[in-house]
Amino acid sequence: MLGLQPEDVLSNNIHQIHHHTHENGEHYPVEECPIYAAVNDGIVYEGIQEIFWRRDGSYFPVEFTSTPVIRDGEIIGAVVVFRDITDRLNTEKQLTHALEELQDLKSRLEQQNEYLQEEILQENKYHEIVGNSASILQIIEKINVVAPTDANVMIYGDSGTGKELIARAIHQSSHRKQQPLIRVNCAAIPSELFESEFFGHVKGAFTGAVRDRVGRFELADQGTLFLDEIGEIQPEQQSKLLRVLQEGTFERVGEEKTRHVNVRIIAATNRNLKEEVKHKRFREDLYFRLNVFPIYAPALRERKEDIPLLVTHFTKLICDSRKINYLPFSQKHILELQQYDWPGNIRELQNVIERALITAKQGVVSFTYLLEQDQQLSQKLSKISRQNIHNELQKTEGVLTIEQLKELEIKNFSIAVKQSKGKIFGDDGAAKLLGINPTTLISRLKKLGIDYKSVIF
Repeated sequence: MLGLQPEDVLSNNIHQIHHHTHENGEHYPVEECPIYAAVNDGIVYEGIQEIFWRRDGSYFPVEFTSTPVIRDGEIIGAVVVFRDITDRLNTEKQLTHALEELQDLKSRLEQQNEYLQEEILQENKYHEIVGNSASILQIIEKINVVAPTDANVMIYGDSGTGKELIARAIHQSSHRKQQPLIRVNCAAIPSELFESEFFGHVKGAFTGAVRDRVGRFELADQGTLFLDEIGEIQPEQQSKLLRVLQEGTFERVGEEKTRHVNVRIIAATNRNLKEEVKHKRFREDLYFRLNVFPIYAPALRERKEDIPLLVTHFTKLICDSRKINYLPFSQKHILELQQYDWPGNIRELQNVIERALITAKQGVVSFTYLLEQDQQLSQKLSKISRQNIHNELQKTEGVLTIEQLKELEIKNFSIAVKQSKGKIFGDDGAAKLLGINPTTLISRLKKLGIDYKSVIF
């Protein structure tokens, strides 16, 4: 085992032959050797996971027992029984690695399950793409073309046009459908938490990191990652996202281990990304990486012929889920709905139908009052905003500094948030009052340092 001949050991210091150096290269003094300790004090010693050196200069891990040999009450030597534990250590190392992978997988599955359960609770149950207009049929055709591939998809469209439904349809028609579809609202992620949210972190990586956390990329491994409002990601974070898309690798925050993922990306935005690239607000290389297969989700005003089908679809689902008696809609109702421009798109239509069903009197549904009420509210708030600006301009003789404009914007947004009682989304939300997209409002509130969740009413 050691490759030694009798002449190599007879009359020589055995320690200097096979036990002279630690594995890290440090000298192993003979007085510290358990083998010689047994000769000195007559006690049985054990060596656990040490190394012996072969004649050819190589070494191997051993465990041994050094037993003193006593004759006539005197210690005359020691008997050393040792064994090579290379195979055992390799097996232990493989087992440890396997256990780490199992623990990692367990953690990932637990967090993935938590995420999916949350998605089930929050997910809009009206996830079917409804309509037979030319634009909807074109979208379905594009889904059929791109879904079987792994190409990245960019979905363009205003808020409320059903971009997420298109993403879900692509995922469910792909070979990844048995794996998770993980949704990320990019506008809702603070810049300082970007890496933790996307790539995960390890326990102790920063204050508040009380346990390991799996990031969204890892949750979506082998599946699809839906990046909603991709245009809201700050330029300094875009390069980090680009690296994962290019190389499929990342590191958790606080960890040096490089992890690999296989993820299909579907992104969505209500911005004109070409213009964002032109103005250096969006990286051109990231744009080309994402914009492989663009799909446009039309506004509801562009496909009003689908309103009858949408009304029937939403009415049935709302009545079933809200335990409301089914109420039919007349042709007059449909015409009323088709005459409206629907700035909030399908989401607004669904909201109006639900309110109409809830407020129906003696089985009679009315839309005109609800739509007029919405328009009056928007006009009222628009007037308030214009009056605020006018008042400020009067104070400054028509000119506002950049700082004053910022203060005015903070004041205006704060008023809208207070009047909507902290609600951002929906027809009674602050975004609707201000006439901007909810995700854009959230982004602006963060940039201005307004914590809309803690506004005092």
